[in-house]
Amino acid sequence: MLSFAVRSKFMEADKVITVTLVAALRPRSVREMSLPVLAGSTVAQALQRSGFLDDVPEDDIAGLELGVWGRKVAGSYALREGDRIELTRALTVDPKVARRERFARQGAKKAGLFKTRRDGAGAGY
Repeated sequence: MLSFAVRSKFMEADKVITVTLVAALRPRSVREMSLPVLAGSTVAQALQRSGFLDDVPEDDIAGLELGVWGRKVAGSYALREGDRIELTRALTVDPKVARRERFARQGAKKAGLFKTRRDGAGAGY
């Protein structure tokens, strides 16, 4: 007779979990799919099983970042029920720099929080 620990290990190996796979391969384009995988599968195994990257050129694959729920992970990361695998492109512009440039274009007197100023206060305060 199998012990409880051994039985639960065998049962967990046969258990199917569902994860979501999301990829942003091009600007303003997001592909999403639900994927059933065996419990204990890694991110790399899930990607292979999905066939998601079969039609993507190798050059594009090299520039992709792999993450689960917004955190960067390696392909060996073990998946859990409900995980969201994300394939994202690297940022081309630092968000802080983009905000500063947008603010400079709009001007300090027209932009959101700084539209109204106290008398005698400097720009942006």
